[in-house]
Amino acid sequence: MGGDRLMRIHSAEFRAMAERVLRVTELTSRLNVLPFEDEAGKAALLEQILGRPLPTGVTIYPPFFTDHGLRLDLAERVFINQNCTFLDYAGIRLGERVMVGPKATFITVGHPVDPEERRGWLSGAPIDVAENVWIGAGATILPGVSIGRDAVIAAGAVVADDVPPASLVTGGKATVHRRW
Repeated sequence: MGGDRLMRIHSAEFRAMAERVLRVTELTSRLNVLPFEDEAGKAALLEQILGRPLPTGVTIYPPFFTDHGLRLDLAERVFINQNCTFLDYAGIRLGERVMVGPKATFITVGHPVDPEERRGWLSGAPIDVAENVWIGAGATILPGVSIGRDAVIAAGAVVADDVPPASLVTGGKATVHRRW
């Protein structure tokens, strides 16, 4: 999937990404107003968003949000519940039988912490979720995280570090680390 990266905001790469974001935002807005039973319409729009047909047995309940789509890699039998967000420019992989609860958020991009660099650069790193992982409602998975096979991410957890296989992760309390 690649490692950490920086992208200058005023660059050709950023402009191409921004154009893709506008296109995918238009496609997801259409997806999210389709009648729930319109399986063919949902499948056609998701194919445009992802750049390929959904794998066998993948279920995505709208509303569904992604900013890029082309770097969202879904294995077979993935389940994504309602109101999930995937900011996938740096890449997101969900292994077989991953279950994602409602309102979960996956974020692969951000900005440097330094105030001088914040407006000029995007930073990012891929997210990799192994097989048979369960991600609870409202969980947030941050850039660069890998989650091991059979792990459970509790509802509301904020995951900023790698998760070992077959483990339970909880917690979402914010902590001040330093002041400017």
